[in-house]
Amino acid sequence: MTATLRQAATTVANSMIDGTSMASALIGGAAGAYLGYQLAPDTWTDTTRILLAGATTVIGAIAIDGLAEMALAPLRRLMRTRSPLPSSRRTAPAPAATLDEALAQVVVATEEDAARRAANAAFRIDDGDNFLRSEDRWRGYEDGEASFYLAPGVVLHHRAERGEYKHHFTLLTGDGEQPVAITGMEQIRHHLAARAAGLPAGTASAATGDGHDEDKATITELDNHLKALGA
Repeated sequence: MTATLRQAATTVANSMIDGTSMASALIGGAAGAYLGYQLAPDTWTDTTRILLAGATTVIGAIAIDGLAEMALAPLRRLMRTRSPLPSSRRTAPAPAATLDEALAQVVVATEEDAARRAANAAFRIDDGDNFLRSEDRWRGYEDGEASFYLAPGVVLHHRAERGEYKHHFTLLTGDGEQPVAITGMEQIRHHLAARAAGLPAGTASAATGDGHDEDKATITELDNHLKALGA
């Protein structure tokens, strides 16, 4: 399937999902209005019955739409992971006149491929789809690996095993700390918070389940710092 057809299919699928969500809300609202009006006592005035119907319309729409979203949420995530990343595609360069020029073109293409591959794979640790999926933030390299600058001295590294379709994300620092395998955004958050608080390097590993019992006091200190940042 070509990129154009894939994009069209994705657009149609997303439209159907959104249409289903809207239809469920309308059905729930209509059912709520009908029941609210019909179940109101006959002794009530028409104005009161209409107000009750309006209230049950809102409740019915929210309730039915909420139930529908429980079924539609997995489909939305699937469409999001399969949707091509928005990017400004440029045309391919003109055919190279020399071997050196061809090599330079392939190097650029390899770096761009590595950055795109890392951004595409980032949903494995960033389901929010609004941070690590940004292709522009990734820097690709000739060896197919890529890095994502997080903060001074802190970089997220991506390496793919193409044959086995595996993706490895590792947090690297420039102060001699051991690389840390990353499987979720909460790990990155703990590591950055620990560094911001000036806590020991092992604190973040302990907070994410890789440390020992003696680190509990330090973890508590880290959590208090995270709460302070949130406040």
